[in-house]
Amino acid sequence: MRTFLRAHWKALVAIALLVVLALFTVTPGAAVSPQPSLALRLRTHVTAIASTEHNTATPARLEEAARYIEKVLQGEGYAIRRQEYRAGGQKVRNIEVSVANLEANKKPARIFIVGAHYDSAPGAPGANDNGSGTAAVLELARLLKDMRPSQGTELKFVFFVNEEPPWFKGEEMGSMQHARKLHDEGQNVEGALVLETIGWYSQRRNSQKLPPGMEGRYPDTGNFIAFVGTLESSRLVQDALSAFRAASDFPAHGLAAPAYVQGVTFSDHSSYNRFGYPAIMITDTAFMRYPYYHTAEDTPDKVDYDSTARVVQGLARTITALAAGAQG
Repeated sequence: MRTFLRAHWKALVAIALLVVLALFTVTPGAAVSPQPSLALRLRTHVTAIASTEHNTATPARLEEAARYIEKVLQGEGYAIRRQEYRAGGQKVRNIEVSVANLEANKKPARIFIVGAHYDSAPGAPGANDNGSGTAAVLELARLLKDMRPSQGTELKFVFFVNEEPPWFKGEEMGSMQHARKLHDEGQNVEGALVLETIGWYSQRRNSQKLPPGMEGRYPDTGNFIAFVGTLESSRLVQDALSAFRAASDFPAHGLAAPAYVQGVTFSDHSSYNRFGYPAIMITDTAFMRYPYYHTAEDTPDKVDYDSTARVVQGLARTITALAAGAQG
């Protein structure tokens, strides 16, 4: 045997190399291929959606973002639902997919929503605000597509249009349209988790600003994710924050405060609050931390994809705990 190995070692090495090459060569329908990391997938989504301004002032770019979202979701096997309506003379749409555990022909006993707006502010590419949130919801939909919620529960992944000015808090805001429809249908929304600007983190002291009156109650280092809601949604803040902390070691803090506190209502979750639904914003605190907020410099290179991936992993477990553990 030793003689054989000495005589044919070159041939054996060549065969081994061919086997390794075959395993890692990408071919149509190949069963074995290296999977991109979560951070890389997030970067790919943000770059595709938020490299240029995309809103009703740039309708072709807004449509490109919507089509990209739909293509990714369809690639994961989801059936797309569009909520189309007119805003400023243009046809726009929310995009929705879901996983559910329902009896045939019965509406859900409870609904959980995980959402983010996909439009950008005027003059801004919107990589962090809110390409980061949109990318996170896309990845959460991928990670949780095979989960089984509790009996009677539907988990909706929703991509809102028209969160930014001039639509913010108006009737043509995408989340307002979505929340109103659920309310008019008599649906029970047990919780809406809105991801808003989640991609900027710093280990530098004094990198975190705080709303007036909150000084000293939270860290002055902007390295955490925040779970924010009004007093009416304080239970959801507590439940989501507790579930996240149990699932992740990423720094996280919660704030339940009156609606007049600066920033507490500054996203799509406020639309659900308006109709009496518990809803919170999950955020890096946006303008209280992010120096490129609503500027032309909010570009894909600014997002901390590794930290955002850690947040998404924690949120996947958080959502599973909320939706799979929900009881009628």
